Amino acid sequence: MAVITDFAAYPEFLPEMMESTVLSAAPGEWTVRFAVRIIRRIEYTLRLVQESDTRLRWSLVSGMFQANSGGWELSPLDGGARTRAAYELDLDVGMFVPGSVMKTLVEVNLPATLSAFKARAESAG
Repeated sequence: MAVITDFAAYPEFLPEMMESTVLSAAPGEWTVRFAVRIIRRIEYTLRLVQESDTRLRWSLVSGMFQANSGGWELSPLDGGARTRAAYELDLDVGMFVPGSVMKTLVEVNLPATLSAFKARAESAG
């Protein structure tokens, strides 16, 4: 969870992440503006809420998307020696996106992003 909630560090390990700026922070709640490069620069702001030690949810505050919500659910395995991380995303881009682009995003970019989170968490040890 420490890696997931270190929003300011996202550009260090997520290749598409150009910027991430924490606009506000309170215990277990953040408003963060992100800028990613996926074909072109896309900016959006999310409200993120840590509901428990193992669950984080987000919702769209503003940006070019019609909808962007989802979350992380962490489940300890092997007595806490490993962790299963489940990622959920409901995204409505609000415009036509060619099928080939969506396929690349789902089959290439999303798995690469999840692998980057995994590698970062493993390196943090």
